[in-house]
Amino acid sequence: MIQPIQSRRLYEEMAYGSFPIANSYWRTTIALPTHSPLDAPTYCDSVIIGAGYTGLNTALALAKAGQNVVVLDAQQPGWGASGRNGGFCCLGGASLSLRRMLGRFGLNAAQEFLQTTRHAVDHVASLLETYSISADRHSHGETLMAHSAASKKEMQNEIEDLRKLLGVQATFLPKEELAEHGLCSREFHGALTVPIGFAINPMKYVIGLAQAVLQSGVRIYGESPVTNITQDYQGRHELTTPNGTVSAQNLIIATNGYSSETVPAWLAGRVLPVQSSILVTRQLSPQELADQGWTSRQMCYDSRKLLHYFRLLPDNRMLFGLRGSCRSTQAAHNATKTRARQDFDRMFPAWTHVETSHYWSGLVAIARNLTPFAGPVPGMNQTWGAMCYHGNGVAMGSYAGALLASQILGHGPKTPTLMTQPLRRFELGRWRRLILPLIYGWYEIRDRVL
Repeated sequence: MIQPIQSRRLYEEMAYGSFPIANSYWRTTIALPTHSPLDAPTYCDSVIIGAGYTGLNTALALAKAGQNVVVLDAQQPGWGASGRNGGFCCLGGASLSLRRMLGRFGLNAAQEFLQTTRHAVDHVASLLETYSISADRHSHGETLMAHSAASKKEMQNEIEDLRKLLGVQATFLPKEELAEHGLCSREFHGALTVPIGFAINPMKYVIGLAQAVLQSGVRIYGESPVTNITQDYQGRHELTTPNGTVSAQNLIIATNGYSSETVPAWLAGRVLPVQSSILVTRQLSPQELADQGWTSRQMCYDSRKLLHYFRLLPDNRMLFGLRGSCRSTQAAHNATKTRARQDFDRMFPAWTHVETSHYWSGLVAIARNLTPFAGPVPGMNQTWGAMCYHGNGVAMGSYAGALLASQILGHGPKTPTLMTQPLRRFELGRWRRLILPLIYGWYEIRDRVL
């Protein structure tokens, strides 16, 4: 019998409260349903902790296979990263470069993973169509903007790698052609477009997904944080929440950057949440768009290690995101907002007068392995987990849920070998957040000189 243990998380309490998302633009674009807390003993085949993309996709696939499924969330569906990200549904999920991935795992495993990232994008597109989820889809693929001459050269070398390993023909625009494609900024030296992926309103997607899950017969309970997990003599999991319990044969952990350090104990030291922050401007007039020369609705990001990501929304607001602070305090939140605005003004100088109507932040999960995880949890019977999408969770986080369901059911899409590698512990354990200022400092220097 596993003994009760006090729940603990890595950041200051503010990170897990309402302040960071009080001014989120996404939350103004759709009515947010409220799911009642669990308030009685409940029994099911599978219980899922986390009502974001991963948890909801797992629930949907299991319910379609005939399972009785319960989803628990400490807040509400879409409250975490799934409802506050930049809305980039694109290739990715690992933080390893292609060459490092090839060196560590070999050609076959790397190619298997890359193909999975493509399947992940197709998976989300299929969900939007199948369940008629209107999520303001736009952008034909994703565009990488070269922030320096060196990054431009490296970017051009990637075209052949993408063709050989993924069967994708990327296109490159030199600096002198950016303006005619509506990508005018003196900041950039070129652009590489990969024609896979699209942009969405992430909150509309997750709310539509939750509705589809409910219609499949799944029970979703909000405001139901799991405070303890045990197993009985029959091997069934017993989950405790403030007002009720769940007994289930299968347990799925889908909490990503908002994971506990101690519930279950396996998570301790294995996930490093980092903050990402987003600002959104007021609506820009046609003249203001023309003044800057940025009229493209491509989802874009730059080639820095401390990257920026940005796109013109369908209603002519500009979204602009960047990696955030190493702390979650009001002072750190405000300092990152100031830095975000400074970077925005440098990249888009014609818009320095444009008001920023919305600004918010959230947590992205990083793995020590630098690859996403979707597989059985070591040392826990009938337990699976999926997390750590390294800032690319719209597609990969969604598909990881489908992959977990396939593992549980014994049929369906195959999970890439590198995604089933157990999450390694970070060297500093509960103090691992202390390494972030050092890493960010090094990345800042690198971005300036390369």
